[in-house]
Amino acid sequence: MTNSRLSDPAAEKTEEAVKPDQTEPETPRFMSVKQVARYLQLNEKKVYSLVSEGKIPASKLTGKWLFPKHLVEQWIEANTLNYPKTADSLSISQAALIIAGSNDLLLDKVITLYNAHFPGNIAVFGNLGSMGGLQSLRRNCCHIASSHLLQEDEQEYNFDYAFQELDAMPAVVNFSCREQGILVAKDNPKKIAGVADLDDPGMRIVNRPLGTGTRLLLDREFKKAGVRGEKIDGYHNEVYRHLDVGLEILAGRADAGPGIAAVAGLLNIGFIPIRWERFDLMILKDRFFDEGIQRFLTLLHEPPFRQIAESLNGYDISMSGKMLFPQDSEKEI
Repeated sequence: MTNSRLSDPAAEKTEEAVKPDQTEPETPRFMSVKQVARYLQLNEKKVYSLVSEGKIPASKLTGKWLFPKHLVEQWIEANTLNYPKTADSLSISQAALIIAGSNDLLLDKVITLYNAHFPGNIAVFGNLGSMGGLQSLRRNCCHIASSHLLQEDEQEYNFDYAFQELDAMPAVVNFSCREQGILVAKDNPKKIAGVADLDDPGMRIVNRPLGTGTRLLLDREFKKAGVRGEKIDGYHNEVYRHLDVGLEILAGRADAGPGIAAVAGLLNIGFIPIRWERFDLMILKDRFFDEGIQRFLTLLHEPPFRQIAESLNGYDISMSGKMLFPQDSEKEI
């Protein structure tokens, strides 16, 4: 008996129609203009228009535009309307505020204040030092970088470092000014008057890590005083917070270390001032108006912030919340 299905031309055509197109080339990891146009079902002129408007991820190498497939897919997903969401939940980018960079007692307290004032949202801090904060900002790992990097002219802070580290200058907002110096034991039994005395025989210090603004300042002061810091006992003994420097001194494991006046007041130990410094917040301009960032900046003008700052030694908040770049001498956030 003849199998009618095998001999039916219409059935054969149906089978051919449902077979995958074996002639369609596999989409490469890095697509050309022609390939991405086909992938997106657009004409090439429209692709060039999207590139010129900065709307599609692309790289130009040796005069040729390339489009990483995984980034194009992310771009499509990011521009999807009516994207399905889990009920009653926020994405991490909406609910979380990530601050990274330089450690500061007042900043720690303001983060706690933020979490108390805005239930359902969370602010967290990555203690990476000023340079680590800038690097995290460049990699888009944080919303705000905190920094107090003194420039070569010893007048300005942060601008040169941000310019070198980032592709474009971020917005710079002042958080506070604070007093930096040398933390010593109560009543200063070693009679330390300045950084030069840290080179005295028998002196033990505790230090902050490379990449922190405090370490940069100490090394600069050692250089001006003609002191080889690396020869001092404890120079390579690094701790990660200003408070930890004070605790090492309070415990008698070190005679001195670089730190802020607020720690001396909190632990009731001695303090030798070096200089007042500007402690800034840096924010990428395209994220500046994110809700979490604006909520945090708003706190800098609220009475609880001022009350906290007044309860600590060594802070000046007269510039807090002031936009430093782009510069507008009258503008505050």
